[in-house]
Amino acid sequence: MIRFEQVSVTYEGAAAPAVSGVDLSIPEGELALLVGPSGVGKSTLLGTVSGLVPHFTGGTLHGRVTVGGRDTRTHRPRELADVVGTVGQDPQAHFVTDTVEDELAYGMESLGLPPATMRRRVEETLDLLGLAELRDRPLATLSGGQQQRVAIGSVLTTHPAVLVLDEPTSALDPAAAEEVLAVLQRLVHDLGTTVLMAEHRLERVVQYADQVLLLPGPGEPAVLGDPAELMAVSPVHPPVVALGRLAGWSPLPLSVRDARRRSAGLREDLAAHPPPEHPQAQDTATGPDRSRIPAARTPAARTTRLTVRRGRRTVLHEVSLTVRAGETVALMGRNGAGKSTLMGALVGSHEPAGGQVEVGGLTPHRTRPPELLRQVGLVPQEPRDLLYADTVGAECTAADHDAGAAPGTCRALVSTLLPGVGDSSHPRDLSEGQRLALALSVILTAAPPLVLLDEPTRGLDYAAKARLVDVLRGLAAEGHAIVLATHDVELAAELAHRVVILAQGEVVADGPTAEVVVSSPAFAPQIAKILSPQRWLTVPQVRRALEAPA
Repeated sequence: MIRFEQVSVTYEGAAAPAVSGVDLSIPEGELALLVGPSGVGKSTLLGTVSGLVPHFTGGTLHGRVTVGGRDTRTHRPRELADVVGTVGQDPQAHFVTDTVEDELAYGMESLGLPPATMRRRVEETLDLLGLAELRDRPLATLSGGQQQRVAIGSVLTTHPAVLVLDEPTSALDPAAAEEVLAVLQRLVHDLGTTVLMAEHRLERVVQYADQVLLLPGPGEPAVLGDPAELMAVSPVHPPVVALGRLAGWSPLPLSVRDARRRSAGLREDLAAHPPPEHPQAQDTATGPDRSRIPAARTPAARTTRLTVRRGRRTVLHEVSLTVRAGETVALMGRNGAGKSTLMGALVGSHEPAGGQVEVGGLTPHRTRPPELLRQVGLVPQEPRDLLYADTVGAECTAADHDAGAAPGTCRALVSTLLPGVGDSSHPRDLSEGQRLALALSVILTAAPPLVLLDEPTRGLDYAAKARLVDVLRGLAAEGHAIVLATHDVELAAELAHRVVILAQGEVVADGPTAEVVVSSPAFAPQIAKILSPQRWLTVPQVRRALEAPA
């Protein structure tokens, strides 16, 4: 169904091809998972299938890509629209209408489908993706995860033979991600749809893949093969694979179920080692145990019975939360639960309808931005909102100046989070994960007492995530308070002292990470599920326990 023949793509001014020498075929009716480190060219390769590369993005395409027999060099994206459906990392870039129902119907209108067919497919898609209650909602009022589901639904209604998905679950909560993956499974198995999907959160999807397409790194050839075999050599792999490698299991398990069946001996070995109270107690090789945050520390932020309304909707209802210096708090919950709104209230974007907000002794919505920025920094879900310069170097220079930091401060952070990205690179040419890391560097340059991160691991591979965790741990050790709004349960397990779960704008759980995530099937990390009832959360915890004397 999809054939790559010696495909390479080179962008103007680039020192090396973004993708090089891809030569393989993906059969009809299979789910192929595209895997590789951030910035290795996954989005570019996906773009060659839809024709967006090079017809829209520019660059030079060498070789040939055919989809259902159509050559993407001679067929522009509009001439492939009835065969290929594409959803990129940024759902807002796809929207052309104002409401959910109109957006689901737009693609079918463009193809000239009969109104009766359109109506039926819209209803089917609303049900499939759990969007029925949102059908009349303006797209601008949806959360990032809800927008992602609408973007996927707008493609599904046209019933394409090939689906190309770039990070389709990155903005979704665990339950919504499972719903989307179940829909994709149904399309593959029942309708013979071919799915090519790039996803960094491999723990969610690798067990469903028929094949894995691995892009190991610059200059290395792409490989298509059995998921378990390629996970054994892949530079990026989920925690279940990392645990399998550590335990020496062969073949490697790809699902929690398979790993649990093999874990009896490992659980016996770990029984003599009590799990740490908090991941940071053992995940940090040196330094003090920061598993406890003294209650006497100064609050960096506090909300008291905070209520926020957007239009007629109450988005937050009497939320009381205190975040202290040196503490890392993970906000979790379904899409639309109010996590981003709570962060917006902490930076003054939303005026409370009731209750109080205090950040560093200031009332955010009544404080001038320059003064507030010295107390709190927010990295939003869309990193482009913070990036305006033409080069990475210019962004760093501006960040140093705005923060009053020593020259080179931002550049040092970029080098840590984005090794190999030069000063002359344009932010627009970076991958979504690389742009996010650049935006993080810009905000962290000022090192405000309170750091807010909204979905900070979107588009980041496991190595980039580990580097981010190290940076944030260092900030917490220096006394900065960190609040993460995230659907990444593995990140929360590694980094957070506390987990706060929101539902319909209310706090339904607030406590130490191990207590909250282990008790929740939806928010438990893979290692906790595999080794339950023992309370291990991360692979580094397990590794250090096995290396330590009983």
